[in-house]
Amino acid sequence: MVPLCPGTRRASGVSMSSSRFLSPAFSPPAFSRRVSSPECSMTRAAPPMIPDTALIPASPGESPQIYTWGDAMTWDDYDLLVERTLAPFEGCFHTADFVYRHPLALQAHWPAHQRKETPVRLTYTDWGDPEAPVLLCVGGIANTARRWDYLALGLSATHRVLCLDWPGRGQSDWMPTQGDYTLDTNVEVLRQFLEALDRGPAAVVGSSLGGSTALALCQRHPALVHRLILNDIGPYIPAERRTRRAQAVARHYVFRRPADLFRRLGASAKNDGPIHEDELLHNTYFQTKPSEGGRIYRHDPRALQAYAEEAQESLEQWQAWARLDIPVLVVHGMLSDALLPDTLAEMKQKPGVTVMHVPDTGHTPALSDPHQIGFLLDWLESRSPEGDFTCLNPPAAPRHLFAGKTTP
Repeated sequence: MVPLCPGTRRASGVSMSSSRFLSPAFSPPAFSRRVSSPECSMTRAAPPMIPDTALIPASPGESPQIYTWGDAMTWDDYDLLVERTLAPFEGCFHTADFVYRHPLALQAHWPAHQRKETPVRLTYTDWGDPEAPVLLCVGGIANTARRWDYLALGLSATHRVLCLDWPGRGQSDWMPTQGDYTLDTNVEVLRQFLEALDRGPAAVVGSSLGGSTALALCQRHPALVHRLILNDIGPYIPAERRTRRAQAVARHYVFRRPADLFRRLGASAKNDGPIHEDELLHNTYFQTKPSEGGRIYRHDPRALQAYAEEAQESLEQWQAWARLDIPVLVVHGMLSDALLPDTLAEMKQKPGVTVMHVPDTGHTPALSDPHQIGFLLDWLESRSPEGDFTCLNPPAAPRHLFAGKTTP
């Protein structure tokens, strides 16, 4: 097992500078620990409730702080709100680095004289007992590792939950060229990560791109995975849907005001189901980073351009699906346009497949609600019902920030 090595201490939730790939001369250990928090609080932050101005609770003995709302909200006000969403996770995880080594076999598009094994530093969050069963979480094309915070917190009492930033996303470094952002690269990343971890077969949960990668990993390296959770993804994604997604994400946005960020991501979250507004705020913070005059997405634009180019064709992985010989949980957003009814019906024919339907939700379920987390835990520990079942959603909470329009 590769030990974690002490490294630079960095407070969780702090904005990171833009990432770059490492020089080939850099040769750190495979894993290095960077962040450790002192204690874990299970308290959930209270939602903002007042549409014009509101009070941020202060420390004992201090006056509460007032922040503005709607178009008048400033980035300082935004930071105050975000601080509330970070509180439940303080002390519950540490952030660490893994060095992925991009192999020559995936560099055919490079000039011949430049080809060499190239290290790329990737970041992940590490939750729970280091000796507990491993659950690896990998997200979609624009997700970050912190997208999994709610699920990781809920499962960290029984599992070691590792949530990875893909290359070019979140706090991970960027790949050297646009052509390096491929499914093959992602599979190689997971292979190296799990083999360096040296904990035997892991359970893997993958959302969207993460699910497609996990499915390919199971085909090429079946000994690394013993349980698979596919979050609203299957062996077939039509080109029409992939192209539509690419058009939505492969654009450069500069959010000059918080209200612009809320409008944009509020519209994109319309099919996320009845998730709490605190969670949307939490995700926007880690999905974006400060830039001159506002915030921009925290990813390498070339990664999204690479996806847009390959999205012109449907993704078919039926051969990988046919070779699966492990328990599979398929999480199905019942409003999804990515996991189609015919695809799901064919998947259900395979023995050992359980399907959890999530009502009023599209692509992809957040897996943050206690009901959903409880079902996932039951399935991971072989206590869930067989076949199909539908989970209950919590009551929908009103959205003031992410209503898709400015709150008066």
